Amino acid sequence: MLKKSLALLAMLYAAAAFAAVDVNTAKAADLDGLKGIGPVMSKRILDERRKGKFKGWDDLITRVKGMGPGSAAKLSAEGLTVDGEAFKAPAKK
Repeated sequence: MLKKSLALLAMLYAAAAFAAVDVNTAKAADLDGLKGIGPVMSKRILDERRKGKFKGWDDLITRVKGMGPGSAAKLSAEGLTVDGEAFKAPAKK
């Protein structure tokens, strides 16, 4: 019984660790918890979000200084989403 309880607890912890953080609803602490976002970047994101919700990844990249396609891809891999959507790199021509 103890092994089952520990296994369940470990699975719940793992699921919480990989839970998506949506940029339009996240608090500063949620953003800071993602690898690659520190207090400066989370402040930039929150300041821009106060002006209006992010419509998509392109909008986030355009409005937030220091956010480019490379950092968007890395942050998306860490669990950041925009309206529940992961970053999709533009198709190469």
